[in-house]
Amino acid sequence: MLKGFKEFAFKGNLIETGIALVMALAVAALITALVENVLMPLIGALTGGAGDGIAELWAAEVNGSTIMFGAFVSALITFVAIAAAVYFFIVKPYEAYKARTEGPAEEEGPSEVELLAQIRDALVRA
Repeated sequence: MLKGFKEFAFKGNLIETGIALVMALAVAALITALVENVLMPLIGALTGGAGDGIAELWAAEVNGSTIMFGAFVSALITFVAIAAAVYFFIVKPYEAYKARTEGPAEEEGPSEVELLAQIRDALVRA
């Protein structure tokens, strides 16, 4: 029983997955800091709010309940900013790296049907 657990715990895939999780959490913290400390204050400055004042920009009170439209807009902007940061700072550089490191694509040969036709024609001529 312990042998099976040891094999599971120290298998390469589990270790690699753990490392990937730690790195993903570090990248998430980095992107969150970028969005909260750089992008959102810039957006707040452009909209006239201070920092994350977007949430307070659009609020309405109906029958004693406060509806925070600005909080939704702020969450939407945060989502779009995080998605853009991931795309431009992680996905695009990774795609460029993969394109540089991968060799040229292999040249495609004839399909199976074309090969069979060539064999048939060779047998007919023989």
